[in-house]
Amino acid sequence: MQLQIRLAWWSPWNSRSRRGKNGFTLIELLIVVSIIVILIGIAAMKYDQVVQHSKEAVLKSDLRTLRDAIDHYTLDKQAAPQSVDDLKQAGYLRDVPVDPMTQAKDWVPQFDSVVLSPDQTSTGMVDVHSNSSRVSPFEHTPYNEW
Repeated sequence: MQLQIRLAWWSPWNSRSRRGKNGFTLIELLIVVSIIVILIGIAAMKYDQVVQHSKEAVLKSDLRTLRDAIDHYTLDKQAAPQSVDDLKQAGYLRDVPVDPMTQAKDWVPQFDSVVLSPDQTSTGMVDVHSNSSRVSPFEHTPYNEW
């Protein structure tokens, strides 16, 4: 019994030693609040990076889809499309995708006189790019050069 009493007497949570202290000190509260603010700041920066990375992934996917549709249209019709809307009207796209960087359907077509097959009768759009001139923070190139 004496051993238990002595251990309780030396315990930092002993009611005798905390007598008169009913809450937290201002320093303790400031430390906890500052740690929470730092963690929120780190999470917010990470969130912005994840959102930007996902927009870039959608842009790459949309560009790949549009370029495949241009190639299929050109090989099937033996003539290159003259606009992105031609791809939709011909049924190669359900809808023209929205550029995730500009939030609009404002793709920039690239025209050239290159033919994909010897049977191709006319030239037209051969590629498409984003209309955004912003630079990717991950790849360090402008989006309109992708």
